This record gives sequence, C-alpha cells and structure tokens, in this order.
Amino acid sequence: MGDAGADTSLVGPGIRRRRRALEMTLAEVARQAGLSVPFLSRIENGRSRPSMGSLRRIAEALDTSAVQLLSTAEVPRPVDVVRRTSAAVRETGAEGEGEGRMRPLARGHQRLHAQEFTGAHDWGREFRHRNDEILYVADGSAEVEADGNFYRLEKGDTLYCAGGLVHRWRPIEPDTRVLVVGIADHVRATDEQVGRRTGRPTGRRVRPVRNAAPGDSAPVR
Repeated sequence: MGDAGADTSLVGPGIRRRRRALEMTLAEVARQAGLSVPFLSRIENGRSRPSMGSLRRIAEALDTSAVQLLSTAEVPRPVDVVRRTSAAVRETGAEGEGEGRMRPLARGHQRLHAQEFTGAHDWGREFRHRNDEILYVADGSAEVEADGNFYRLEKGDTLYCAGGLVHRWRPIEPDTRVLVVGIADHVRATDEQVGRRTGRPTGRRVRPVRNAAPGDSAPVR
C-alpha cells in the first residue's frame, strides 16, 4: 500500500479506535493535527475523506503512522501473509539522523500490532503502551532506554517491555532492522501484575539524554 492513490475513505473507524485507546478527545487530536473538530469528526464517521497530508498529521497526533492507520482499515483475516515486497512508509528520524522505513506486519483491526523498522528512528520520541511489547533486532544493533535504563541490543537480541513502562529506541548501525510486536492498545489485559506501572499511552518528544557507552550491553544509569 503506497502513498500514491491510497484509499483513505475507510480509515475513520481505525482513527476513532486509536484515539479512544489513547484516551484522547477529538479536540486534542484535532488541535495537534491542525484540523477542525467537525472535520475530524466527519472523518471518523466516514463522511469525509482526509488527504494523505491530513492523515499523516492525524497519525502523528495518535503516535502512529499513516500506513498503520490505513492497514487497520483493511478487513482482518484469521490467516494473513504479508510479503516482503509489501509497501512501507518513510519514517523521519531526529535532526541529522536521516530517514527510515516502517512496514506493518499485521493488517486489519487485530489483537496484535507488529511492525518492521529499517534505518533511522527518532530517538526523541518516547512510548508507553497499555500492554506488553517486544523489540527484536533482526539486523544491525540498537540502543533502547526502558524504564530509565539503557540497553544495547545486537543482532538476534530481544527486549521485553511490560505495559505501562516508558521506552524509546534507535538504531546504532545503518540499515538496522527492528521488529516490534505487542498486544494492541485496544485490548485490555485480564491479568494485572502486582506493582506494574500503568498509565495512559504516550508518544511525547523528549530532549536527548546521555547515550549508553558504545560497548555497554548492561543497563547503565
């Protein structure tokens, strides 16, 4: 699914589900996306079709991507094969970090979210999801900050992050490929771990912090 000619007419319900999962109001999303509340309401209800530019701004406000919102508009399949040639969307890294690509690996409104990231990823962007998530380094190496600790992941390494924990990540080498798989935010877990920190999912930007030492594989403060 490329940007050109993408059908944005069915994306409304996916926008509404994502907004409600993040516990955001129409007014909050509209303000961050630079749109009017009535226009955003019409998009969610399928009465207006957003341009790709508007959809990208909505996606940014919802801490996701336009291609992911378009993917959730597709009919979910109990068995689905996503080919390696499936379309990806450009991801812009922080200033001076270049661009990367993100490809959705689970299409439709599913109970899992799964994405493949290749190349740059914005280090200044924090995440906190309702549910658990894993990051797997398929190629290259990556640095992850999770719950205030830093980790260096090499090819084949996996980091598990419990729901409610603030985390962010970035590639260390060019063409690093990271798979991110987790339980979708609209799914409410039935088993609550004692002492787990929970909270509203966020995607706020933060100031850069001191990097982990190049050779570190253990968390550092």
